Amino acid sequence: MEQEQVRSLSGGVNQTGVRVFNERLILSLLQRNGAMPGSALARGTGLSSQTVSVILRKLETDGLLKRGEAQRGRVGKPSVPMGLNPDGLFSYGLKIGRRSAEVLLLDVCGAVRQQLRLRSPYPTPQVVFDFLQDSLARIETALPADQISRICGIGIATPFQLWTWHEQINAPKAALDDWRSLDFAAEISRFSDLPVHVVNDATAACRAEHIYGRGKAYRDYAYFYLAAFIGGGVVLNHRVLEGPHGNAGALGSLPTITKDGKDAKLLDVASMHLLEQRLTNQGEDPDRLWQQPMDWSGLEPAVEPWLDQAAEAIARASLTTCAVFDFEAILIDGALPAPIRTTLVQRTRAALASLDARGLILPRIEEGSIGPNARALGAASGPIISQYLLDTDSVFNAAL
Repeated sequence: MEQEQVRSLSGGVNQTGVRVFNERLILSLLQRNGAMPGSALARGTGLSSQTVSVILRKLETDGLLKRGEAQRGRVGKPSVPMGLNPDGLFSYGLKIGRRSAEVLLLDVCGAVRQQLRLRSPYPTPQVVFDFLQDSLARIETALPADQISRICGIGIATPFQLWTWHEQINAPKAALDDWRSLDFAAEISRFSDLPVHVVNDATAACRAEHIYGRGKAYRDYAYFYLAAFIGGGVVLNHRVLEGPHGNAGALGSLPTITKDGKDAKLLDVASMHLLEQRLTNQGEDPDRLWQQPMDWSGLEPAVEPWLDQAAEAIARASLTTCAVFDFEAILIDGALPAPIRTTLVQRTRAALASLDARGLILPRIEEGSIGPNARALGAASGPIISQYLLDTDSVFNAAL
């Protein structure tokens, strides 16, 4: 019998590694908590005040931090908060969807500086990357040179195995086949030398919620994101899990049953392409679902039964995930108008309460807060996190 290889844990960290870790730790704390004085950062990190002061001066010189107004207290020197410089770091995010593509420029504080959208019946590599190339050129034309030099990468949020979805999105099989062997970095290198970071689209949405939304309030939660197909993400100990293949939290593939008792997957009963079908059958234009700003008024005859079906399916999926891990919350978001999301969450809560939960502790069912931009935001955050921030418990357990 062949002996299995024992995976190593982690190696030591040299002095340079410690310095970089400490810089990333401070940047991460400021990203999560906002501007803070050096004394609070020293308290939270366990570093000496002198070490924190040296790091802050370096990061300010590098243009990553911005000095705030002095805050005078009752005793001692005035406290000077340091915060992230919104103009100090940028990243592109590309969302590849089954119905659309979007490109945005994100600053390190989470603000979208520019955004461009493309609607299409189905995505092909040529259409998507021509759109990306054109978008980068248009965005950078409007930027000063010093800001262009601070763009650190391109994050891409994409459905995995996109070529397998041709039937569900009514696309010719051959039109999507080019995605099978596509090398994203090589394709983009034709027109940009920026580093490329690829992530599953639902995981990207989960990361956006985790960094910029209500995910900050929970340590362990499962996340459902509704778009053309429902997907998900998993957060454990304040960390978004990607898994060895980048496919952790593939909650759309959870098994469920239809109303007539047939086996199905969650994506077969709770995805928005089903709502598109309902609208088409009722003589409505399904493109209304994706128009910005979102307004679903007048679509109630199709939306109401879809909401009931999706809520029951998500409630069952929530129960299933909690049988695997004791999640404290389930967060639900999507490319939905906010009132529709609120109704979906309320109906999911009601459906969950009616299920057999013996042996389980029911999680809280809560709304996400990012909405339609979650996948593009999460994509853009990837290069920033990988190069400048930390995704470890050190950030979340700091004694601030």
